[in-house]
Amino acid sequence: MAGLPGINPAAAPLPDVPGLVRQALLDEVWLTPKPGLVDSANNGSHRDMDLPMFLHSIAAISPWFGTFHALGFEHAGRGSGEMLRLIRPAGIACEQAMYQATGGVNTHKGGVFSLGLLSTAAGRLLGQGEKLTAAKLCAAVGEMCSGLVERELVMARKAATVGERLYQQFGLTGARGEAESGFLTVRQHVLPYWHQEADPQRRLLNAMLRLMAVNPDTNLASRGGLTGLRYVQRYAARLLKQGWTTEDLQQMDSELMARNLSPGGSADLLAVSIVLAEVAA
Repeated sequence: MAGLPGINPAAAPLPDVPGLVRQALLDEVWLTPKPGLVDSANNGSHRDMDLPMFLHSIAAISPWFGTFHALGFEHAGRGSGEMLRLIRPAGIACEQAMYQATGGVNTHKGGVFSLGLLSTAAGRLLGQGEKLTAAKLCAAVGEMCSGLVERELVMARKAATVGERLYQQFGLTGARGEAESGFLTVRQHVLPYWHQEADPQRRLLNAMLRLMAVNPDTNLASRGGLTGLRYVQRYAARLLKQGWTTEDLQQMDSELMARNLSPGGSADLLAVSIVLAEVAA
């Protein structure tokens, strides 16, 4: 790092965002109990994936976050609007590594998108000599994704992907909208409450519930329509209001599995939250 332009070698060590991403993915998948999701207790509402598969997937995709970071640094002088095009080949290769590790199962496509953008933003800020903060990371992601929803969802005449179909059906913008907003849901509903829980396990579970209560999760809408989405949002909000126990989350897990509901979008945002919270620490 000492030889990079704009970096003071005597300054405090810079956050290793690709390393934080890998750890966030591991923290997320091991977190238990996560209602409807794969964890160390069960496979949630998923018949085609389990914990070992997730661990193989994380091992396969983790090296690519260093690639995203390097691309962000290399092209730091380019316009924000060019960055998605420049990192797209790495994104496709990262997804291919995931599919190869999982036998064709989509374990982390949303995470590759969101966390790849965060890693790129970190490299970009580093290359510009900027201080790495959670706020600047989110702003950089928002700038890179400016106009993304308009281009890929609003202007799409025929729904070719699940995301496009859910936008046309319900107006949900999914991971694209969250990235274009600079992870507004995380910034408004998770990070301000991060230290309310002293216990690390409860902190992450509380963050997960906060996300589930407000996130317009396209994974839930895909499986259960708006009815399923609203059911999970109300359930999570109720637990937050009344105060929750591990047994409450285990019961919620059973209820979501019975309805085949999985808040995968909130799981992706939890990993984003972990990275941003570590950068802000």
